[in-house]
Amino acid sequence: MSIKVVYFASLKELLGHSETLLPTPTSTVSVIDIWQQANPDLTIPSNTLAAVNMEYVSLEYPIADNDEVAFFPPVTGG
Repeated sequence: MSIKVVYFASLKELLGHSETLLPTPTSTVSVIDIWQQANPDLTIPSNTLAAVNMEYVSLEYPIADNDEVAFFPPVTGG
């Protein structure tokens, strides 16, 4: 089983790829833990938004097996 991690917009450009698959952790992890596992040498940019299974969540939200975790910068418009 695995966790799908997806990146959008400038995060995709920063990382050089749009998605990553991580093995399901053996203990409880949060969204921020998933970022750190997928990007160990990069601090999450400030104001990054997160979604789990297409629902906005906090960075402390717990992750379950087969979840899709998405990270994207805040959207601005005018």
